[in-house]
Amino acid sequence: MQRWYLIYTKPSSEALALKHLLRQRYDAYVPCVVQTVRRAGRRHERIGPLFPRYLFLRLNEGQQALAPVSSTVGVAGIVRFGARYTIVPDHVVHELQARADPVTGLHRLNCGSKMLPGAAVRIRLGPFDGLEGVFEREAGADRVVVLLTLLGHSAPVYVPLDAVMLTQAVCPATS
Repeated sequence: MQRWYLIYTKPSSEALALKHLLRQRYDAYVPCVVQTVRRAGRRHERIGPLFPRYLFLRLNEGQQALAPVSSTVGVAGIVRFGARYTIVPDHVVHELQARADPVTGLHRLNCGSKMLPGAAVRIRLGPFDGLEGVFEREAGADRVVVLLTLLGHSAPVYVPLDAVMLTQAVCPATS
């Protein structure tokens, strides 16, 4: 019987642990995500683990032992609750794998704005820092359109998604 276990890695050692577990012929999975980070005022994309310090290991019980995993390079331990190892349901790992990009295998967190048109927002970065406006719509994966009142007129302004924060949520109408 095959079961998925949750493995806790040493800091920033997910890739190292994965490499060594694969060498030992274990089936392991580290879901990775594309993250947009801001460094020196510029936006960069970097690839990192979706769950920092964790990876999934599928063990073929009866044919593979779990004991060597804890001494594998990069592994800090096997997650357990009390005396029992944590078993991750198959559907959880399969769902993660299914949601990954089919070409790259990476996840993209579309934090999406989760904002509805009409939501009050405040811009917190850039030339419009501190101004309040109204969320109009998303404009791609990492930009939004905010309506700002400038010189007595409402003007649409394109700003980075991470430069906008909700000041008041707008709920959809209930029937």
